[in-house]
Amino acid sequence: MMLSYERFFLDNGLEVIVHEDQSSKMAVFNLLYKVGSRNEIPGKTGLAHFFEHLMFGSSANVPVFDRELERVGGNCNAFTSPDITNYYMNLPAANIETAFWLESDRMLQLTLTEKTIETQRKVVLEEYKQRYLNQPYGEVWHHLRELAYETHPYRWPTIGQTPADIEGYTREDVWDFYKKHYAPNNAILVIGGAVSADQVKKLAEKWFGPIPPAIKETQLIPIEGRQQSKREKTVNYPVPTDALYKAYKMPAKGQNGFIEADLISDFLGFGKSSILEQRLVKNGKLFASAGAYILGSLDPGLLVFSGKMEKGVSAQEAVQALDEVIADFMIQELPEREFQKVKNQGRAMKTYESIQLINRVMNLAFYANLGHPDLYWDEYEKKSLIGPDHLKSWSTQILDESQASVLYYQSK
Repeated sequence: MMLSYERFFLDNGLEVIVHEDQSSKMAVFNLLYKVGSRNEIPGKTGLAHFFEHLMFGSSANVPVFDRELERVGGNCNAFTSPDITNYYMNLPAANIETAFWLESDRMLQLTLTEKTIETQRKVVLEEYKQRYLNQPYGEVWHHLRELAYETHPYRWPTIGQTPADIEGYTREDVWDFYKKHYAPNNAILVIGGAVSADQVKKLAEKWFGPIPPAIKETQLIPIEGRQQSKREKTVNYPVPTDALYKAYKMPAKGQNGFIEADLISDFLGFGKSSILEQRLVKNGKLFASAGAYILGSLDPGLLVFSGKMEKGVSAQEAVQALDEVIADFMIQELPEREFQKVKNQGRAMKTYESIQLINRVMNLAFYANLGHPDLYWDEYEKKSLIGPDHLKSWSTQILDESQASVLYYQSK
């Protein structure tokens, strides 16, 4: 089902999308910045995520961001990915102007004092330790990204390549990052809920209109060359059981083959009735869990198969069983009934996803970042038209062993 929305641009380049829904008295205010870890350079990795933390400090007219929002009954959060940094607020629609004030103030004049920078540096370094270095399986994506990518910035995780990078940020690094990326012409604002397009236009002009655009510099993201052969890496760590990760290179979001890769991952690894679940977990003796998913990234990404082994089973032993399932999938005929079931699951998931206002708002932002909000439905329509033969043809291209990177995560 198509979502209704209105879309306009301010003179300073800010893209604004309004999704009106008068069924609730609440509103969602979502501001997406077109910057993630893909926009970083070696030695200065993790800056996008670090900046997400800094944005919840103070700005010229807002001493404490969260406190001002809570006063009007709102709450907020944010996340950083390789491609974007996204900030969102839920609040009563009657108080929507408070969100405009708060978000525009930190876009224009964030208070980046030495004390704020050092406080957040400690917070992020502690997060790095707790979530990645001292956590079982915590460093999986450090190893897998580094294995799969050689030149593209996707080779490091959003938190940063090493703690040394975070320790090394100077105040100038932080200011340069802010001035370059946190500007109206590098952002998409989506507001949904009990609001009107006219109301949002007036508020957007009032609060964001005076903010000058950044001078846009063309950043050349290094292009990853075609992988020539399968890559493998073994990591030893005191984990309860072995784990296996096998990633195949796949097209970027919006490119030919992306939707097919998504459907392949659904067919093989989505839900309890998936092929991986039935063959490897329910009717096998090696895997305690198994699944498949894609990284929907702006540049060519990864289709990932992952699983944890039963106690005493090695990841090297388990990979053979996984490879057999993948090989059978590529040669066996896909029953139309099973094919339709997977598509129905996807349709049900999309319907469920659209129930919550925040999901609708975020999807409008994500697909606007790809080029246009309507790409959300275009992608869905194209996926619904794919047949078994077409998918079979793409599976041989995507599930190519020369494009695979295998990580064996072994218990010491």
